[in-house]
Amino acid sequence: MSTPQLVVHRDKELMAQAAAARLITKIVDAQASRGEASVVLTGGRNGNGLLAALAAAPARDAIDWSRLDLWWGDERFLPEGDPERNVTQARDALLDQVPVDPKRVHAMPASDGPWGTDVDAAAESYAAELARAAGPENHGSVPTFDVLMLGVGPDTHVASLFPELPAVRETERTVVGVHGAPKPPPTRVSLTLPAIRSAREVWLLAAGEDKAEAVAIALSGAGEIQAPAAGAQGRQRTLWLLDATAASQLPRSLYPPASP
Repeated sequence: MSTPQLVVHRDKELMAQAAAARLITKIVDAQASRGEASVVLTGGRNGNGLLAALAAAPARDAIDWSRLDLWWGDERFLPEGDPERNVTQARDALLDQVPVDPKRVHAMPASDGPWGTDVDAAAESYAAELARAAGPENHGSVPTFDVLMLGVGPDTHVASLFPELPAVRETERTVVGVHGAPKPPPTRVSLTLPAIRSAREVWLLAAGEDKAEAVAIALSGAGEIQAPAAGAQGRQRTLWLLDATAASQLPRSLYPPASP
């Protein structure tokens, strides 16, 4: 696994714009080298802020949207179209504005889907979808994502992996149903740390004063059971994209400012 690298921006708006530009470059490069790209999206204010910045970026048209696979790191187990679902927010922020191939938009199951309210069956179905997309070169049951993005919660959770709960302890399955999450809604579907670590690059997004303590804990050597963000690492790169307030509890020697 890769050693974390930090980029700290002046504010959350600049962070979102710079992250969107970085993502465009990464996708275009992957498509140029392999013909396609795969990205795992995240929800929350920082994930949606990045998608909105991407939608507003003129360079978005450099992406061949028909050759991009989109996955999710987690999802709120709510009915299709619910405004709290990550996929609904992603469609509003970006996907409805670009020519994505619907067959390559891999939304996690909804609570009114084929598995009804059985979140564990829904998680198993998403794991099976990931396994079908994995080729022999992936050496496992998950595609090697080009970029997997995660928002960092104030309690250090990533995806729907919360400190000390069973999902963060999972070492075999790639997707799990989450019961009793400490923030609403309590029922969710989430990638596990083994699935997250299959990505070439993992990007962790955090902006705002309420994320400062979590960032400091996760980068201080904490264990992944107590601080799930500490266990989110990419095969080739682990990149923390922060604004100045989220980085405010880190020692200045730990990062080079990316902008004034």
